Amino acid sequence: MQRMPAAVVIAVVFLFVCLPRPLWAAEAKPAASGQTPAAPSSDQDDYEDDYDDDRKQVTVADPIEPVNRGIYWFNDKVYFYALKPAAQGVKFIVPIEIRSGIKNMFHNIRFPVRFMNSLLQAKWLMARNEFCHFFLNTTVGFLGFADVASIYPGLDTRPEDTGQTFAVWGWESSFYLMLPVFGPSTGRDSVGKVGDTLLDPLFWLVPGIPPSVAIRAGEAVNDTTFRIGDYEAIKSASLDPYVAIRNGYIQNREKLINE
Repeated sequence: MQRMPAAVVIAVVFLFVCLPRPLWAAEAKPAASGQTPAAPSSDQDDYEDDYDDDRKQVTVADPIEPVNRGIYWFNDKVYFYALKPAAQGVKFIVPIEIRSGIKNMFHNIRFPVRFMNSLLQAKWLMARNEFCHFFLNTTVGFLGFADVASIYPGLDTRPEDTGQTFAVWGWESSFYLMLPVFGPSTGRDSVGKVGDTLLDPLFWLVPGIPPSVAIRAGEAVNDTTFRIGDYEAIKSASLDPYVAIRNGYIQNREKLINE
């Protein structure tokens, strides 16, 4: 008996899991009359939005602000003296098609983080979309190098992580925390990063700390090539960049949690 061709298996799974949206429509909430549903947010850093408004009230305590400001100063120097120059060099040498493919592969391999947290938050449609994205990009998209799933309307995904899951379960932000290298966070989100690490296949597939650090540093440099100038714009537009980044991070996290 001949084995069923892989292409047939892929087509069958796609048709019966990824296409019949009515089976999963129970999670979708209709928009109010006269309103347009908000577009799902793209996969991006947690603190990219709303930096320019320092005056908005911060909804999280900052009891160790002097320490956080010191770590922010350190991160600022790391960006300007290490991360940005490396990203500029990579951007000059490596074509955007290759850099985009690498970014897609890192996004694809971290599918378990988004998928499991979508399930833990009872976001069934998002979990289904994550599965379809991963399935298509891994099979047809050459292990995620090509984002094939993005051409299909309705298979939108959102950033989901353990910190958001904790928030949905009722854990408040607790306090603001600036992490060395990693940047803005909170007490809750910092604990959530541990869960994200345990769900990350790279944590299990890459042996040893030095190789793991090297891979994550390479990923950070590659990601930075797509947003050189953003941080500089934040600093130039803000009277106090630390406050702008803190407020922007908290506001964007609240938006992601409530989506």
